Amino acid sequence: MRTREGTAVFGALREEIEGLKAADLYREPRVFEGKADRVVVKGGRELVCLASNNYLGLTADEALMQASSDAALRYGTGSGASRLVSGTMAPHVELERALADFEGTEAALLFGSGFAANLGTITALAGRDDAIYSDGLNHASIIDGARLSKARLEIYAHADASDLERRLSGNSANPGRRRLIVTDGVFSMDGDVAPLPEILQLADAYGAWVIVDDAHASGVIGAGGRGTADHYGVESERLIQLGTLSKAFGGEGGFVAGPSVLVDYLRHRARPFVFSTAPSPATVATALAALRIVRDEPERRLRLRRNSDVLREGLRSLGYSVPGETTPILPVMVGEPGRAVALSEALEEEGVLAPAIRPPTVPSGTSRLRVTAMATHTDEDLDRVLEAFRKARPRGF
Repeated sequence: MRTREGTAVFGALREEIEGLKAADLYREPRVFEGKADRVVVKGGRELVCLASNNYLGLTADEALMQASSDAALRYGTGSGASRLVSGTMAPHVELERALADFEGTEAALLFGSGFAANLGTITALAGRDDAIYSDGLNHASIIDGARLSKARLEIYAHADASDLERRLSGNSANPGRRRLIVTDGVFSMDGDVAPLPEILQLADAYGAWVIVDDAHASGVIGAGGRGTADHYGVESERLIQLGTLSKAFGGEGGFVAGPSVLVDYLRHRARPFVFSTAPSPATVATALAALRIVRDEPERRLRLRRNSDVLREGLRSLGYSVPGETTPILPVMVGEPGRAVALSEALEEEGVLAPAIRPPTVPSGTSRLRVTAMATHTDEDLDRVLEAFRKARPRGF
């Protein structure tokens, strides 16, 4: 086995890595012990976790862990094949029915991840003769799906319905066979919510379909926790809803929900679905248990909103710039990568985990700490976090 590091063959890669280090953009792997919970353990130290998408604290919920364990014992550790071969098991069908019921749609289709759901849906629905209108701050999975589709791509200014309309009207002479407007529901790095009512109005006016990626919205916002459309109280036959099961739902996987004809089409044309091994029964059982909790325990969302407000108001009172009002994603704006790293390190010294978010994840000059609240954070956790930020403030942050 060859163990020499940095051979001449890969020397160019070493140079690029050194460039990342010089620009404060290099990321060291972090290894944690124990569960992904409100408090995590790193190197034997307990840290209050502000770096998770586990918004409702379900990854360590006893009901989910029991459901996962029971399913593994009953069905085995894996599905053994892709869905269209022999990988479809009873839990897959049950989960898809439950997801459709949750989202208020005719049908739903389960993918191995939210990334795969976006990639598969976009590339199945759009091709060379079509046009995609994508928000400027959309997730990488949307960007990659749009590029792979080979459709004509229009990037509209972030959450700007006026710019979207300008682009739609400007292409009226060559609209494309299909028009797809694609947007995050809640934007993962800024925590703001897409203007979905205005987008749906434009879709009606210009004959477009709308794909909303509710990865950070499902289970979190809306009266029933059903995401962006629920948040605004809007419905549309043109709307295609995507979500993930790895964030508020505490497990793994992604899904698309919509009309049965759409789901049937994707079942045959979405390559990440057709050519991937089906999610394990344990993963599916976890999602089913999480759906029941989201539906039956709205107090978790209320606690999440309360904790988000406490952190947001507390950080602002300390002088930090924290935009946004609605979601548990609180971007603490810093600016330059080095300053973001330094603030993150200062907080970790005080027992708080809040990693620096730097380019290319966010635009140049907007490095930040992406602070995320959880429903399971205690008042003591929040006090500890704000005290850590208070101590860091005199150091120039």
